Order: sequence, then structure tokens, then C-alpha cells
Amino acid sequence: MDCTKCGNPKIIIKKEQSGQYLCKDCFIDSIEKKVIKTVRKEKLLDKGDKVLVALSGGKDSVTALEILNTFRQMNVIDICAVTVDEGIDNYRQDGIDIAIRHAKRLGIEHKVVSLKDTYGITLDEIMQKENHRGSCSYCGVFRRTLINKAAREMGATKIATGHNLDDEVQAIMMNYLEGNTNNLTKLGAKTESEAEEFTVKIKPLREIPEREIGLYVVAKELEVHFAGCPYAQQSFRKEVSEHINQLDEAHPTIKYSTLRGYDKIKKALKDEFKNDYAHGRCEKCGEPSSNRLCKACSFIEELTGD
Repeated sequence: MDCTKCGNPKIIIKKEQSGQYLCKDCFIDSIEKKVIKTVRKEKLLDKGDKVLVALSGGKDSVTALEILNTFRQMNVIDICAVTVDEGIDNYRQDGIDIAIRHAKRLGIEHKVVSLKDTYGITLDEIMQKENHRGSCSYCGVFRRTLINKAAREMGATKIATGHNLDDEVQAIMMNYLEGNTNNLTKLGAKTESEAEEFTVKIKPLREIPEREIGLYVVAKELEVHFAGCPYAQQSFRKEVSEHINQLDEAHPTIKYSTLRGYDKIKKALKDEFKNDYAHGRCEKCGEPSSNRLCKACSFIEELTGD
């Protein structure tokens, strides 16, 4: 088969959803155009935005940085980046080093923040405790808090994450299965909050399958950290991902139809289940919180007794 778009006989991918066969250049172009289309359709960027990219060094965040940088080159936005060091031995440092090199390559402001420096404990140390709740419960809360703090400190108006199609569909299914209607209302391409201390979050890769992002970074010869988190195998997300991928093998459009279905009912969900916005302040750290302590500080108190 020749490339569906240009006739090049050197095919690198067949896109199952559309049936297209694409060569390297046409594939790269298709990914970048689709992300740009998402940005415009969902109105993710405004001229003059300073976008903080949550840059782990993995394929998703590096791809988000690479494509958003085209808007920076057109002087539409400015970009900065933050990398969170969760404290996972023999895993995290490689990603941090890659993130540092990408920031240097593009000449953007970049900082590394860590759980150890902020909370006095690493994820490895948390997972050694008998009373832990599972790695993802802590990692998600601590990462969000640190990234949001960094966005304020760096003057960012938007936070861009590398969530891809697979991530978003997994989140939809996980929250539905767990009956977590509050979190269901917060999903989507753009997440805002009534609490002004929370920076708007955007997901420019939301409609790109994980497999295609992996191929994109290889085709573009971008340096990325491909190793998966050693704690991911223990997660509920992993179980949900496996079930969805099994369905996808027989029904190649299932991920897109799940996403489209959610988008159609999101407004009704938000109207029915009002978000529990944080209007108070955490007694310990001063971050927005509906309770005496924010989630991050309550976790630390639970783990350390401090």
C-alpha cells in the first residue's frame, strides 16, 4: 500500500479508525494538525497566555511541549515547564534529565520540584508504609498540588498536561465505575475552577491515541523516557486500561465513541452535580481547601502524624 495522502510507498502506520495508510511525514503532519484543531475547537489557548507544560520527560508531555512550541514560535503564547520528582529510585531521574535537556533545547524557563523538598517524604518511602492507600492516590494529589503552585510562582495562565485519548477514556470509565460523579464533572479538554488560585488546565493531546504518540516521538526522533512507572502495575487504572484495550481490538472506534459520549453528557453532569469547589484555606500550607486541611496535607498527616 502507498500513503493515502501523498503516494509515498514507505508506510509507517495504518490508522485503524480511518483506514488511512500514512508515510512518516504525513503521519507527523496528521498528528500536529489534529492537536492544533483540538486547541482551536476547544479554545484552549488565548493570545498572550503563558502556558506551563507539566513535563515528565515521557512521550506524552514531550509531544505536548513540541506541538505547543509551534504556537510559541508564532508569538501566540509563551511557554514554561515544571517537572515533578516524586522520588522513585531507578526511574524518575532519567525523565528529569530528559526534561531538562528539552527545556534547554527550546530555551524555556524550567524548574524541578520534589515531594521530598516539599513534604519531606518520597513516593518510595510512602509505599514502604503499611497504611498506604496505593501509589496513584498519593502521586496524583501531590503532583497536582506542586504543579499548581509552580504555575502561580511562574506566572502561568494555563497548565498543559500530556493526557492522551487512552488516559481520558480510562479516567471516564474509572470515575463512572467508582461512582465518582464529582471527578466526572471535572474531566474534559479544559478544566476551570471558581477558586482563582487554581490555574486553568488544558489537554491538547486528548484526541490522540497513546500508540500514535509513541510513534510520533520516534518519527520525530525526540528524546523521551519510555520506561513506565514501576508502581503502575498495581493500579486500578491499569486494570481498566487492559479491559478497554481488549474491547478496542474488536471495536477500533470504541475509545473515540466513549470520549464523544462523555462530551455530550458533560454539561448535564455539571448541572446535576455541582463541583465541591474549595473556598477556604488549608491550615498548614495555605492552599485552597474545603476542609481544615487540603488533600495533600491530610495525606502527610495520615502518613507521618505531623
